[in-house]
Amino acid sequence: MQGENTDTPHPGAACPVSADELPDGLIVIDHEGLILLVNRAAARLTGVRPEAAVGSDIRDVFPFKDPDGREWWKWLDPAGGLRTRTRQPECYVQVPGGQELLLAARLVREPERGGEVVRVVVTLRDAGARARLERSRADLVSTVAHELRSPLTSVKGFTATLLAKWSRFTDDQKRVMLETVNSDADRVTRLITELLDVSRIESGRLQLHRQVVDIPARVRRLIAGRVAAGERDGRFRLHVEGELPETWLDQDKIDQILANLLENAVRHGRGTVTIVVEPIEWGVAVSVRDEGEGIAPELATRVFRQFWRGQGRRRGGTGLGLFIVKGLVEAHGGTITVQRAPEGGADFRFTVPTGRPDFA
Repeated sequence: MQGENTDTPHPGAACPVSADELPDGLIVIDHEGLILLVNRAAARLTGVRPEAAVGSDIRDVFPFKDPDGREWWKWLDPAGGLRTRTRQPECYVQVPGGQELLLAARLVREPERGGEVVRVVVTLRDAGARARLERSRADLVSTVAHELRSPLTSVKGFTATLLAKWSRFTDDQKRVMLETVNSDADRVTRLITELLDVSRIESGRLQLHRQVVDIPARVRRLIAGRVAAGERDGRFRLHVEGELPETWLDQDKIDQILANLLENAVRHGRGTVTIVVEPIEWGVAVSVRDEGEGIAPELATRVFRQFWRGQGRRRGGTGLGLFIVKGLVEAHGGTITVQRAPEGGADFRFTVPTGRPDFA
């Protein structure tokens, strides 16, 4: 139509992107090894300014070495090898100073099939995140193996003994052995449950089944269970301050949060464990306090990491409990912190929002 503006780009038209907008480091090198481009992310990762690198030889500016100490560019040998070679898979390289990066390369050929290499496009990423992930996985395997070995050894030992010498034992001896087997089987079940919880939290697949939950009633139930299991009746003290609003929560998950915090206070703290439930502006806050040594302020951000076992704290457990607690609280839209309690121990305080969920 006459007079209509035809300069507006089509929604599907290509949008030019600057190399500096890319989240990963980018280096472009010609077939002779001269640097054509260095983006901002690559400069940040390597500490080399683009203006100091462009036009220089890659071996002089970026003397990358693989974990075996070989020069990366010499090892890549863009001009050599098969003419069908178009890429180098991601690998670790070191820059001067010892920092590790993840490097991948694409060999650009003209013509595309079987031609000479005209450019090498290199991408760089910080290897720290992957190294932390790999360490976390190694810690997980080590922890699981350690935690499973003891109960499974006990189960195997007692069952083998009973099967081989059943008639030699009295009924009381059989009962003690079977109770030990039952206890160790429960320990294995708890570990597997914790690992499944960790997997769901990390993958975002944790599902909540919300209903109205009376938090003080859940605390009383858990305290009664611990007292019935042998804890001293006066070990726990519950304070409910003010009128609490209605909270729609996953009852099983709230029980798990409270049980883990009570277990943590009993295992690592001393004296009376005080649970305070109080209303806040947008929900309910729950504090679980002990009278032990507490947690140093500089360690407050670490306690919710996987496998955390602070120096001086008693051994026991997998080190996953507080990580799971944080994931469950955040899945409800709440927060959790730890600070020094008024009595001098640790004060774990979590909050959950009030109100009916959208679907209710």
